[in-house]
Amino acid sequence: MQVRKEGSVTTSARRAQIVAATIETIADLGYHQATFARIAEHAGLSSTRLISYHFDGKDDLIGQAIVTIYTEIGTLMAERVSAQTSPGAALDTYIRSLIAFIRDHRREMRAATEIFLNYRPEKGTTAQEAAIDPASLQHIERLLSWGQESGEFRTFNTRVVAMAIQRALDGLPFLLEGDPGADLDVYTEELVELFRLATRARQ
Repeated sequence: MQVRKEGSVTTSARRAQIVAATIETIADLGYHQATFARIAEHAGLSSTRLISYHFDGKDDLIGQAIVTIYTEIGTLMAERVSAQTSPGAALDTYIRSLIAFIRDHRREMRAATEIFLNYRPEKGTTAQEAAIDPASLQHIERLLSWGQESGEFRTFNTRVVAMAIQRALDGLPFLLEGDPGADLDVYTEELVELFRLATRARQ
């Protein structure tokens, strides 16, 4: 087993370069066409051995691609949602921010969709299994519980509503694959209003 100096700036930069090339290759060519040779070509590498040096096989590389995409999403969402001072504003911001990310990062989301549909790791959890893990809804459930405790939201089953919100957002990249020109401003406003009406306490 090769020993890598993971902490070095050069190694980190090379790994990031390969991961970025992987995401772009999958987005442009599809998951099954994203071979190490194509990724190396996209990254401007002289040999696929450089990929094998930095990653322990395709599972490791694809895993890092997924982590990179969702870390970027998570960082953006946490920054914007945590800045809100009320549950209603936080929920609106969650919906608006995620749709904005999907709109502005079409290639990353296309790659994520390709991985979701086609990736079958030799070990570990598939993207599909991760998507149906109840733990993936905990952040929204906490937000909804906050709204109920504050009295801003009505009484409802937080798991059911969290699932409805997240799946409405998860479906957007698939919608854009079939209808790239979909009006995302309309999509955003409809979802914000839908879940305002669904969650707000009755006066």
